[in-house]
Amino acid sequence: MMQPIAAGPVGRQRSSRVRFALVVLALSCVCTVTASGQTRAVVRSVTDGDSFEVTLRNARERVRLIGIDTPEAGANRKAYRDAARTSQGMDAVVAAGQRAKSFVKTLVSVGDTVSMEFDVQERDRYGRVLAYLYLSDGRMLNEVLLREGYARLYTVPPNVKYEKRLRAASSP
Repeated sequence: MMQPIAAGPVGRQRSSRVRFALVVLALSCVCTVTASGQTRAVVRSVTDGDSFEVTLRNARERVRLIGIDTPEAGANRKAYRDAARTSQGMDAVVAAGQRAKSFVKTLVSVGDTVSMEFDVQERDRYGRVLAYLYLSDGRMLNEVLLREGYARLYTVPPNVKYEKRLRAASSP
């Protein structure tokens, strides 16, 4: 007849180590936060110049860049509003949106890990994550798009943490 194995101190230590390793693994999969408070995400797609899909906290999320607005990359209601606001035709607005999207794709590729920083509100009324997105070289994409002329300044309180910085980038 087999004798049961007593769970002595060695068995308890191994069990504790395994539990600890599983907890560490689970937490590292949830979200990686950098020392500067930025959160890492993996790019799944570039929707247009100011919108992305990423994997964040093990979930697929839509992201909208804070503080900027780029033209739409396709004909939709916002593109019609942009055309009316700028007195441009729809084709011109969509072409500008496609240029902004193409420019972003030269800086960010599917599969890239990017850092994101949040402001006061983490989501907009459409459920998108609101973020300042940082490229692997440390530059803020929101700022780059303004500086290069692909975006216009578009701040919505209370998310104004970098309003002065973005305003400076949008000035000629």
